[in-house]
Amino acid sequence: MLTLSSLRARWAALVGSFVAVALGVGVMTAMGLGLAATLDPPARAPERFAASPVVVAGLDTLTVEVRRGPGTARVSQKLARPHPVDDRLLARLRELGPVRMDTAPGSGGVDAVGVDAPVEDVRAVVGDRARVLTGDDRRRVDPSYERDGEALVAVNSLLGTAGGVTAFVSVFVTASTFAFVVALRRREFGLLRMAGATPGQVRRLLLGEAVAVGVLASVAGCALGAWGAPSLVRELVDGGVAPTWFEVPKSVVWPYHLAFWTGVSVALAGAWVAARRAGRIGPVEALREASVDTGVLPRSRRVIGFALLAGGLVLLAWKLGTDPAELLKRKTYTTQPMLLITAVAALAPLLVRPVVRLVGACLPGAVGLLIRENAATSVRRTAAVAAPVLVTVALAGSLLGAAGTVGEAKGAEVAARTGADFVVTGGSEAAGSAAGGLRVAEVDGAVVAGSASTAVYVVEEGTALVRSDAWAVTDVAAFASVSRLPVVAGDLRDLDDSSIVVNEEWERREVGQWVRVRLGDGRPVRLRIVAVLARGAGDNGAYVTAANAGGAVVDRVDVRVERGADREAVAAALRESGGGPVRVQSAGEWLAANRPATGAQTRLGLFVVLGIALVYAGISLAGTLLMATSARGAELRSLRLAGATRRQVLGVVVGEALVGVVVGVVLGAAVTVVNLAGVMGALGVLSAPVGVAVPWGVVGGCVGACGVVAVVVSGVAAPSSSGGAV
Repeated sequence: MLTLSSLRARWAALVGSFVAVALGVGVMTAMGLGLAATLDPPARAPERFAASPVVVAGLDTLTVEVRRGPGTARVSQKLARPHPVDDRLLARLRELGPVRMDTAPGSGGVDAVGVDAPVEDVRAVVGDRARVLTGDDRRRVDPSYERDGEALVAVNSLLGTAGGVTAFVSVFVTASTFAFVVALRRREFGLLRMAGATPGQVRRLLLGEAVAVGVLASVAGCALGAWGAPSLVRELVDGGVAPTWFEVPKSVVWPYHLAFWTGVSVALAGAWVAARRAGRIGPVEALREASVDTGVLPRSRRVIGFALLAGGLVLLAWKLGTDPAELLKRKTYTTQPMLLITAVAALAPLLVRPVVRLVGACLPGAVGLLIRENAATSVRRTAAVAAPVLVTVALAGSLLGAAGTVGEAKGAEVAARTGADFVVTGGSEAAGSAAGGLRVAEVDGAVVAGSASTAVYVVEEGTALVRSDAWAVTDVAAFASVSRLPVVAGDLRDLDDSSIVVNEEWERREVGQWVRVRLGDGRPVRLRIVAVLARGAGDNGAYVTAANAGGAVVDRVDVRVERGADREAVAAALRESGGGPVRVQSAGEWLAANRPATGAQTRLGLFVVLGIALVYAGISLAGTLLMATSARGAELRSLRLAGATRRQVLGVVVGEALVGVVVGVVLGAAVTVVNLAGVMGALGVLSAPVGVAVPWGVVGGCVGACGVVAVVVSGVAAPSSSGGAV
């Protein structure tokens, strides 16, 4: 009964928590429905060989044995260059029945054919020379199969990340809100203790309120998520992130259960620490008149905060020293800031006063003095206002800043490796031969070097099959002349058909060592290392000669104009020598078009995360300011009686809210600096170009939005809280 009475009396103070949990559950429901669609996509009919009961396709997987504990295991990797269906096998298949081909056989053969024959007979003829596909597996040779699979993985990653960040932010905001509610209700809890309530009863009162809020908000959130999921799916499809056939599953129920119970758990987790603090409030709190905050950072919170801070910094330093490349991965720089955000938020009451004194020094006059002293004295209120701003600024700066910094480093790395004046591309269809690839003849006054994109595979430490992107060059001397690879040992010009150029990421990376690798078509070879490249930001791969291309064809030609030659004449000669509509670009044009950048899926995912954080920040700010201002009626009336004008009182209230926002910006910026420093340090350790890309526009937009909410809500709430005295 006491809990129900408290809910009826305190519903306004719990609106912020209700909206935060409901929104979180709604987002998690929508994300969960999207994840369910990626985990169990609808069956789709084959397209390419729909009329053939059996499809024979070339082998596309490399499988090797590696050590696993006391025994061995077979591991696989997708081949960069799948095997064709050879002519001899085609002849045997034609003996079984009609064979359908949608690609003309060239010197390299065809990748797949349809066969109208019993599957048992086909398997007997094919053996282990190719793959035999029936039923839905025939879709594996459709042009859209791999593209759709990659899209589903991207959607899965995006929704999973957004759902995880939603859970984190909702717990953060709910915990902050409940903590501030307890701070505002100290006198009420003191009266309950004076009336005979035990600490356990006070804790159960607050936890009961949290359960009620959690259940009601979770029900509303599930309904909100079910309504919003189709819109989310449409946005993913329209944005080109998800396949066109992607849709919300009709009968799946686990996302609703997961979101509902997560919402209830979030409400309880957010209220748990606040409930323990409420239980420790003594009867003497009922007699307090002063509003000065004391004991704002209990020993337990201080220990937890410093432990989290130390853990975050140590983890960052450990990764920097042992595996710096890990810091450049999206998964790491998305989750890494959360530990530091939680740590700084836990220690915020300790940091508020110094920051307020620093910021308040810029505020002149009596109003500025009141703003500074009130904000520094009411630490809990200032920290509660700063917390959602801290989350938003830290996530915006850390996530987009890290992604932009890594992208800039990769772009600078590509530019540094390119010493050509022109880059010729065009694909095999432009060159006129699927077997021969891009063909550019020698041009007077220019050095021409062709390369083919491929891959090599190596078993490292006997336990893992690792794929490395590679490039096969047609003329080593010419390629060495037009490229500026970051060689740290050896000489690129020593590359020949029996050797390889590797980077520092490889297990075996000493010049002169021999390494066993598999080429792009899976063929095993033993090659000698003649040069080692810096590890870089992750795009410095291996280099081999055309003899070890693994079936790959030339898809890029770098051209350097010799001194004294006519650039325009060279460009014209390149266009004419391609044997087809090749594309000739200056190095600057090619770099601008192919500069590594954050992918569309990653950008969308980051903006979804930031959108969620910004909405939560607005909700938390509005709720906190409404609660805080509603409790200051007597204080504001006293200011009016002391001679302050209505404008001055309103300026004090709005100014305090803005100071809280500024404190959050400062703390969020500090978290951002630490995270970006870790990314920059990793780039330096990896010998990659070091720079920083701060998303000033996005961060400024987030700060501006938080500032507008603070001004509007505090400005509206102040007059009503003072009974019209303001």
